[in-house]
Amino acid sequence: MEAVRVRLFAAAREAAGTSETTVEAATIGGLLDALSQQFEDLGPVLTRCSILLEGVRTTDRAVAIEPGGTVDVLPPYAGG
Repeated sequence: MEAVRVRLFAAAREAAGTSETTVEAATIGGLLDALSQQFEDLGPVLTRCSILLEGVRTTDRAVAIEPGGTVDVLPPYAGG
């Protein structure tokens, strides 16, 4: 399994204390579980986030992540 680049935005960044990290995961579900374990305060935030794999939104935890892939974690936001 190869490391996946994870970019965290807004509340996800605040909960993790970083804007970017790497996680070893083969699927979206594995990545979300690993992030929740690595950053205790991030778990509750992840339940409300959009997950983008290579720029495409997914809600399927079984989706495979290509080695060296990039995942963006985007919490809901308001404004205008």
